[in-house]
Amino acid sequence: MNTCVLITGGTKGIGKAVAACLAKAGYSLMLTYASDEEAAESVRTEFKRLYGEKPLLLRADATERASIDRIADFLNERDLYLKGLILNAGITCRDPFESIAFEDWERVFFANVHFPVFLLRRVIDRIVAGGSVIFTGSLMGIHPHSVSLAYGVTKSAVHALVKNLVKFLSPRSIRVNAVAPGFVDTEWQKTKPAEIRKNIERKISLGRFCEPSELAEVYKLLIENNYLTGEILVVDGGYSYR
Repeated sequence: MNTCVLITGGTKGIGKAVAACLAKAGYSLMLTYASDEEAAESVRTEFKRLYGEKPLLLRADATERASIDRIADFLNERDLYLKGLILNAGITCRDPFESIAFEDWERVFFANVHFPVFLLRRVIDRIVAGGSVIFTGSLMGIHPHSVSLAYGVTKSAVHALVKNLVKFLSPRSIRVNAVAPGFVDTEWQKTKPAEIRKNIERKISLGRFCEPSELAEVYKLLIENNYLTGEILVVDGGYSYR
């Protein structure tokens, strides 16, 4: 049986860090990406050089319903089974509450909630017994935030999904958890103005942003620890403890 770990949104940011951590540990990988083919191919080349194996790549935008079938068909055609399914792809909308459009609100909900649910539904029979499903939640699903209402609400829904899915996945011997990152030092976060970063760091007990590699180890733990299920693991460095 050919097995791999599928990571949606696996070629950039948190997804890439998780992919690198798992590749280093010897896992075979399938990574999806939304549109940046150049970045995806760069990851393929980099992983081959560093870890000796190229990940499988598939363009599958989480905002497009057709991507669900595209991923399922890809697995079926290659007769691939999943040891892990990491549902990491997501989007945000930063429009003020007073001006957010219904279409933008709906788009965030589709990418962050509907897409992972119905992708899981399509590929459930390809997850091996003892396999692990991991959602990427968010600290914003726990602590309300003024920047993106849609993002915070969808991540709260993701956390609730994990708790509810335990009942449905445990008969299949599949575990389900989520990682709720705080502020992670990805390229996107590094573009924040210095003063904003300092304000955030002042609220974090450890006084700094999380390194992507530190966060990636938590995903690896959730794949490998056979007694963790139904958990939302918050990785925020002690946010709001100062």
